[in-house]
This record gives sequence, structure tokens and C-alpha cells, in this order.
Amino acid sequence: MRPTWIFDLDDTLHDASHAIFPKINQLMTLYIMQHLGLGESAAQALRTDYYLRYGATLLGLVRHHAIDPDHFLRATHLTKEWLPLLHWDHQIGAILAKLPGDKFLLSNGPQFYIEQLLRRMGIRHHFSAVYGVDRVGYHPKPDPRAMLSLCAQQGLAAPGCIMVEDSLANLLSAKALGMRTVWLSSQTRRPGFVDARIAALRQLARLHWL
Repeated sequence: MRPTWIFDLDDTLHDASHAIFPKINQLMTLYIMQHLGLGESAAQALRTDYYLRYGATLLGLVRHHAIDPDHFLRATHLTKEWLPLLHWDHQIGAILAKLPGDKFLLSNGPQFYIEQLLRRMGIRHHFSAVYGVDRVGYHPKPDPRAMLSLCAQQGLAAPGCIMVEDSLANLLSAKALGMRTVWLSSQTRRPGFVDARIAALRQLARLHWL
């Protein structure tokens, strides 16, 4: 059977930590300061706390402060301004083209952010469909509802999917649903719920499942 791939975006297909994540974090802190009336230190602490508790700052703000998720995402993802900061391996298109099976993308970023980044990288056409957090009911990974929503909308069975991620928390949720898991990491350890660890995306073609 041909595999079905579900890829993460940030720090998986591009190096978000290089420049874009710091920008997003700054804007999230500023948003919290402005909308919750907090000082910078308190806003940073709250942002970090919600990220650690829920997997995304957005979820904590929605649950505890009735923040409109779409307003938050648009205020904190100034995608067009950041396109010059995008840092990625320009061989990714060739890597994806060689992988057998359908490819989907699931990100905690908003849909407009995903679409613009993928088009700038020249790889949007490799994916059958892409899903931002706003397309899966604002349920950010590692919430399993994000993955189940994608599967339901695409008619996929979770056990037939391979999740490729840099986040162990997200892979743990994927594994609990029956997916096979690939961890993109330079670390040498491999937790039991990780089926394969790769240091670079080009190593996907060497996995024995294919």
C-alpha cells in the first residue's frame, strides 16, 4: 500500500526558529499586553504557560480570556512581511516529489500563513490538501482532534498515515491514534512512540516502510 504522509510545517519543512518564530513570539506577547493589560514580563510568562499547558498560546487565550482566535492569528502572523526571512532547504521539493503516496500538511499556524509560505517555498503543489488550525476547529496539535479532523475531511484512516514532525508531543498524540511516526531531530535518542528518527528530510526515502 502507498503511504499517506502528514507533514508539520514550522521547524519541519522550514527553519521557523531561525527568524520567524521569534517574530511570532514578540507579536503574541504584544497582543497579550494590549488585550489583557499586562506588562511585558507577565505577558511573556502567560504566553509560555499556555503553550506548555495546551500546546499553543491561542488555546489558553480562547479558553480563559474569550479572545477571538481569528483576530489573534491575523495579528500575530504578518506573513507577507516575513517571507524574506524564510529559511529552508531548497531541495525539499525534490525530496517530496520522490516520496510515494499522498501528502497532506497539518500546522498550528493559520491557513493564510501556511499557503503563503508553501507558495514562497515552491512546494504547495506537492500536497493534496493543507490544514491550518482554523481549518480543524481551532484545535491545535497535540490535541488529537486536529489530526482526526484532517482524517475525517479527507476520508483517511489514522493507522494508514505517517506523521512527520519535530514535536514529540504531537507525535505522541499521533501514535495514540495508530499513526506511524517520524521524528525530525538531531538528537540520538528515540522514544518508544517514535517509529523512526531522521536528522534531515532527505532521509525519509530510506525508511524501510516504503
